Amino acid sequence: MNHTDRSQQRGAGLNRRDVIKIGAGLGAVVATSAQTALAQSKAVFKASDVQPPGYPTVVATENLGKKLAAATNGRLSLQMFPSMQLGGEKETIEQTQIGAIQMLRVSAGSIGPIVDDINVVNMPFLFKNMAHAERMMDGPIGQELLDKITASPNAGLVALCWMNSGARSLYNTKHAIKTIADIKGLKFRVIGNPIFIDMMNALGGNGVAMGYDQVFSALQTGVIDGAENNPPSYVFSNHYTAAKHFSLTEHLIVPELLVFSKRAWSALAADDQTLIRKLAREAQLEERGLWNTYEQQAMEKAKAAGCEIIEIADKTPFQNAIKPVWNKYGPKHQDMIGRIQSA
Repeated sequence: MNHTDRSQQRGAGLNRRDVIKIGAGLGAVVATSAQTALAQSKAVFKASDVQPPGYPTVVATENLGKKLAAATNGRLSLQMFPSMQLGGEKETIEQTQIGAIQMLRVSAGSIGPIVDDINVVNMPFLFKNMAHAERMMDGPIGQELLDKITASPNAGLVALCWMNSGARSLYNTKHAIKTIADIKGLKFRVIGNPIFIDMMNALGGNGVAMGYDQVFSALQTGVIDGAENNPPSYVFSNHYTAAKHFSLTEHLIVPELLVFSKRAWSALAADDQTLIRKLAREAQLEERGLWNTYEQQAMEKAKAAGCEIIEIADKTPFQNAIKPVWNKYGPKHQDMIGRIQSA
């Protein structure tokens, strides 16, 4: 082999190595471009709520979607599925965890069994009133609790914001509850969280864990004697047509949560994530205004339908009765409870 042949062979070898390097570089560029295209591609997010159209959480989430579509020129938008179309809270949480649903409005009561830190807001008689609960939601404690959901490896959720859900009270099909003795022996539906079952049992009733989607038929058929919820849920899910006695025990103020599927969230560009968080914060405050009006309308509708609305002048016996629940669940949340109560 002469000198010229060897030089050509060396040149050919170098060219092959260069081709490999160039190919690898092109592959990286293509991969990066694909990721960018994915992050910037058009997407319609499924949003779920167990509540009906017109309910404050539904309206606020729909408006978030409209703002999102406007801000992204239609690239990102929401399709709302209210009225349990995609299932009850348990089913829709599971669907959100796997990414089949992207955005979900869910009660903190249903998140507590998944992220135990959130059970602090599920303690009965924790908040003095709604203003106290709102201070928690709007302040650093509220953000800290949202971050705990997002950081939880078991949740698979990104917690965006809180929403108001008013105070929960007792309603039933049997008789007026004016004192704690009137609860004795009645079967009350509660959210599937051990705290709530123990709470109802401590009050003298029988706590029955049941999905929200099953409550109306269970009231109608006598599977349960009553349930506990806020006035809008009582009225606008038609529970008031079966259970005519509504007692304002206001034993729980359990906030709502707006969450996003962590699996879907991780595919979003950082700018889109920032935008969604900003719009969620706006939705938190918008829903609060809607809630106050809606709650008043619910109470007026219940009274017009002949429901008995019972004021509880002295709640001390109810508060004393649930002390075993505080003794059981309170110690692990002692520091956070102290911070919330002093807020």
